Order: sequence, then structure tokens, then C-alpha cells
Amino acid sequence: MGRDVETRAFTREDRTRHREKVRQCLDVFERMLREAKFETGKPTTGIEIELNLIDVKDDPALKNAEALAAIADPDFQTELGQFNLEINVPPRRLEGGGFARFEKDIRASLNSAEDEASKVGAHLMMVGILPTLRPDHMRADNLSANPRYELLSEQILAARGEDILIAIDGVERLRSTADSIVPEAACTSTQLHLQVGPEEFPEYWNASQAIAGIQLAIGANSPFLLAKELWRETRIALFEQATDTRSEELKAQGVRPRVWFGERWITSIFDLFEENVRYFPALLPITEEEDPAEVLDRGDTPELAELRLHNGTIYRWNRPVYDVVRGQPHLRVENRVLPAGPTVVDTLANAAFYFGLTRALASDERPLWSQMSFSAAEENFHVAARDGVEAQLYWPGLGTVPATELVLRRLLPMAHEGLDEWGVDPDERDRLLGIIEQRCVRQANGASWQAEAFHAIFDRGSVERIDALRGMVHRYSDHMHSNEPVHSWPVT
Repeated sequence: MGRDVETRAFTREDRTRHREKVRQCLDVFERMLREAKFETGKPTTGIEIELNLIDVKDDPALKNAEALAAIADPDFQTELGQFNLEINVPPRRLEGGGFARFEKDIRASLNSAEDEASKVGAHLMMVGILPTLRPDHMRADNLSANPRYELLSEQILAARGEDILIAIDGVERLRSTADSIVPEAACTSTQLHLQVGPEEFPEYWNASQAIAGIQLAIGANSPFLLAKELWRETRIALFEQATDTRSEELKAQGVRPRVWFGERWITSIFDLFEENVRYFPALLPITEEEDPAEVLDRGDTPELAELRLHNGTIYRWNRPVYDVVRGQPHLRVENRVLPAGPTVVDTLANAAFYFGLTRALASDERPLWSQMSFSAAEENFHVAARDGVEAQLYWPGLGTVPATELVLRRLLPMAHEGLDEWGVDPDERDRLLGIIEQRCVRQANGASWQAEAFHAIFDRGSVERIDALRGMVHRYSDHMHSNEPVHSWPVT
């Protein structure tokens, strides 16, 4: 969740002052990089999981405030829609049983939260897009009560100057409009955090960009939106459109979108922050009193609040993060590619594949990004979002190949090597990468299971479409609580 803000109107003077302050923060950030002010040598990982809430009928439960009050755990926070929550898992190192501790702690937290939320008629669901969402849920009054969300919605709609159009052509065709950013709330993701030093950051960010399409192909889990079967990872297209501040004319002029894959490989984290400042006007021009240069001059760590707030309203699929913990600044790659779910063990399998593969690629003597155009990585990303586990993707030296074949023959061994470099326990490594292997062997992931399970119910012709989706969601929820990996789920 982003930083809390108060509802307010912004003046022209607010925007001018904020722009100047953001640029000052950028100058200070560049100086901190130059003077080696950042924590290094302590690579840690973190996980955030966005959740949906459903009721006993498997429809969205608009009860996140009541659920949060019942759960009463600071690791759980509000999210954009009243049918959303988020759990922030404390960061940790991967060696010495890190994945086992992640799994144990996440399952314990989610099971406890489920028990408490159920007392107010809400149940937790890990899925990229809740299949039982309907058009009547896409209303502004279904935003969470946090003023940040209303303010952000107002600013995006004001910048755009017209309602938001959602237009997605997949297995079926969807056309819908919204007068707020509430469709964004339908997108629930898993965010993987990797803390690295400034010198390592470009390699890890470039590696993350290069494999984003692979992540989607094997991890897709969002085939339905508003009762339509669309892309295998519809969340990608939906998120790109739901927060788009551009009119059709600005799109035609080539103005960059705020949900952005990017346009080039980088040589420094500064490249990304500088692009954010240069290309994107502020959505929330809130200016604090801190003088970051003065703070740095006296030997303390500046918060750089304006730069961080601005960075949080530019939705890169791999976002650069500047943060301060206990007075010590550090840098992270925030990988925002994956959907939530289907299970905790599937989530950790996705994480193991990502952390292992990026480690191997980042340390390769001949970087992948020196052999692959950035546009090829972006095309892989959207092809995989559309086609999921059946995607055909480009890879240097191989050409265009099935994503599952690429993972089995080339990338799983690299992820294995990378996890060894992280010091991951061999049993954890083999169990989690074995799940990725079986998805590829069986051509099965969350999206393929959802589609097959839905059609197994609906194609009999005896139930309405929404009831078939409810039936599928009910089965999904039962399997999710078993924590058995999705490739092993029976369709009927």
C-alpha cells in the first residue's frame, strides 16, 4: 500500500513547488549514489500479497474495513477496493531455510486472518482477478475509505479528462467504462522485493525485465474479468488501462503511459528515477518541509518523500525503490509482474524461480540484455500475458520457442544455480523448482485451471454463466486452502 494522504485540492503553486522539490530530491539521490551512502552486502527478500475478499456465495465481499478490524494484525493493510486486503511479509534472507520460514509464516498469518475475517462474513482469496466481479462492483463508492484512493482517482481522471475505457480482446471481447480507478482494484498481485546495492541494481533490474514474460507464462492466474474470458493474465491489460492518464490524442502523440514496461536497458538506478521525473507530472504534488540537502550535509539520511511519492504513482512492472529503515538507506527491485495465488506454495515456487533466475542472469559474464533487444523483452511480456502457459517467446540463440520448453531446457537449470548462489537449502530448492517444472510438463497453471474448471461446469448448459463462475471460485477456494500446487488440482 502507498503512503496515506489527506483529501485536498492542489493549486498551480503547489505543483510548481512540488516539481522543484522533486528535482532537488533527485539531485540529492544522485549525490548519495556518488558518495556510496547505501547499505550493501546484506541482500534480503520480501513478499507482498494482495488478496480478494469473498462472501459465502463466492461473490466479492465489500468488507475490508470490518475484516481488518477483526484480523487486527499490522501486517495486513487496506488496498484500493473494499473487496481487497494486502499482507506485507517481513523481509528475510533466503539462506538457511528462508523459503520454509516464508511458507510457514505466510500460511499461519493467512489462516489466522481467514478465521477472524470469516466472523464478519468475509473470506480470503488469492487470485489475480476475482472471477465473480461484475460491472456493478466497478463503482467509485466501492473504493476503500482511505482518502489516498479517492484523491488518486480524482487526479487520474482529471489528468485524463474523460472516463476510463477498458477494451480487451481475448478469447472473448470486453468493452466497459468507469468514472473512477476502481477497475484497478480488480488487479491483485504478488510483489517480490529484492534488496541489492547500487552497483548490482542495474543487472538485477535488467534481468527482471528480461524474464518478465517468462514469469507471466508460467504464473498466469487472471483469465476472467467481468464474466468474460479474456487474456490468460488479463490483469496486465486491465492495469495498463485502468490507470492511464492519457487521452486518445496523447496516446497518438507517443506520450508515455504511467503503467510502463520501460524503453531501454539501464546502467544505473538513477536512470529510472530520472526518467520518472523527466517524463511524468506529479499526480499527488504534496510537499514536505524536509530540506534533503541539509539533512545529508549534517550526516543524516534524507527521506526524499517527494521523490518516493512520485515514484509510487508511476507503475513500472519492475519498480525501483528507495527506502530508509532504522536510519539506513537501501535500494530494492520491486517485481510487480505476478498475480496473487493460486496457493502459498505456488507463490513461493514463483518467488524461488524469480530470485534464482535473476541471480544467475545478474552474475553472467555475458549479460542476456547484451544479446536481446529491449523491445523483444516487452513483446514477450504482452504475448505471455495474452497466451499464458501456451505462449511462444523469443530467446537469444533459440529464436521463438514454447515458453514451457524454454523453462525446462534452459532456465530451470539457471534458477537452480542461482538459488545455490543464494545459499538456499537444497530440499527447498528442489521442491519449489519442481513445482515450476511440473507446470511446464503438464502445461498447467492457475489460468488454465480456472478456464478448464469453468468450462467443465458451464459447457454442460445447465447453469447461468455467473453461477458457473461461482462454482469454479468455490472449487478454487477449497484447493487454495489445501496448499497443494495448482498443477495437481483436478478440474472436476
